[in-house]
Amino acid sequence: MGRAGQALKQALETYSISQNKLAVALGIERTVVNRWFHERTDPTAETVADIVKALKGINRDAAKKFIELYLGDLIEDEKEE
Repeated sequence: MGRAGQALKQALETYSISQNKLAVALGIERTVVNRWFHERTDPTAETVADIVKALKGINRDAAKKFIELYLGDLIEDEKEE
């Protein structure tokens, strides 16, 4: 498990967004967000896109941070080309 949960945890903590607030924005149970947050399960690729959209609605900077942390290496590779 890993990268998505780590990125989500850091983004939520950095921007003081509760797991519950994200869950409400996504329309899901908080326990699902908690499982991602603690890296017990990984969100699907489609769900990662939903997480970004939900974070944008809460705090655009948090969404950018999540993307940066989750796709960091890929983003850096694109910048170098």
